[in-house]
Amino acid sequence: MSGASFLVVPQWQGSGSSRAMRLIDGAEAIRGDLPATATTVVPIPASAGESLGTGVHRFSALTMIREAASAELMLLESPVVTIGGDCGADLASVQHAVAAREPGTVALVWFDAHGDVNDVESSPSGAFHGMVVRALLGDGPDGLASRGASLLSPESIVLAGTRSLDDDESAYIIANGIRMLSAETLSEPRDVVAAVEATGASSVYLHIDLDVLDPATIDGIGYPEPFGVQPEQLCDAIRALRGRFELAGAAITEFAPESPERAGHDLTVILRILGALTGPLQPSGSSSTSGAARHLSTDPRTAGDDV
Repeated sequence: MSGASFLVVPQWQGSGSSRAMRLIDGAEAIRGDLPATATTVVPIPASAGESLGTGVHRFSALTMIREAASAELMLLESPVVTIGGDCGADLASVQHAVAAREPGTVALVWFDAHGDVNDVESSPSGAFHGMVVRALLGDGPDGLASRGASLLSPESIVLAGTRSLDDDESAYIIANGIRMLSAETLSEPRDVVAAVEATGASSVYLHIDLDVLDPATIDGIGYPEPFGVQPEQLCDAIRALRGRFELAGAAITEFAPESPERAGHDLTVILRILGALTGPLQPSGSSSTSGAARHLSTDPRTAGDDV
C-alpha cells in the first residue's frame, strides 16, 4: 500500500460511558500523528441529540453524523481507515465498504471485548455503541440500520477477542451462527484467517475497539475487560488478514484517555496498530513503533491514495 487515507469521526454520542466526552480527546490525539494531507475530519454536533422515540439515546445526533460521514466517504477512494470516537463512529464506513462490493464478498472482523449485538429491545443502556453490529445486520431504526446493498449477514461476521456478552447477545450469536474467537485464540493468526476464509469473503473490514486489548497494555479505555489480547498478537492478526484478503476498510475506536497529557503512553500502542493496518507487510514480530510512525508520515505525493 502506497499511502493511507484517514477519516476522523470524534463521535461520543453513541457511548454510554461517563467518560464519553474524552473520546473527542482520543480522536484528536490520534489525529495529531496522522499526515494532514491524507486526513479528513467529520464535524461533530456539540449537542447530545434526542432519541426521538427510537430507543437509541442521542439518535438525532448519530444520524446527522452518519450522513456527514457518508458524504465524505463518497469523496475518498476505498479503503479508508476511520478514527473514532465510539464504536458507532465507523457505521457509515462499514456500510460504504460493503455497498461498494458484490454481496457476500466482505467479511467484518469485529475486534472488541464486547459483542455489540444488542438491539433496541435487548440493550440494557440504550447506548448505540452496544448495538452497532445489529444495526449492520439491519436491526435498528431507519437512519442507522443497514438497508439494501449495505446489509451484512450473520455469516459474514467474525467477533474476535470477545469476552464479555449480555445474555441476549449470547443467545443471538448462537441462534444466528455468528463466528466468535476468544482472545486466547488470537495468539494464532491463522485461526482468524481461517474464520474469515469460512465466510467465503474475498475482502475484509477490520473494526478495532481498543478494549480488545488487555487492560494492562492500554489505559485510555472506558470499558476494560481482563484477559485481553496483547498488542503484538493483534498486530500479527491484522497483518495476516491483510496478507490473505483485500482490505475493504478499517477503524480504531473507543480511545478515551484521562487527559491529553496521559494519551502519550497509549499512542505508542495505537501507532503500532496503525502501522499494522497501513504499513508494508512484514514478517510477524518485525514491526515497530518507529516504523509505524515513519509510514504515517505519508509522502504528500501519495497522500490521497488507497490505504
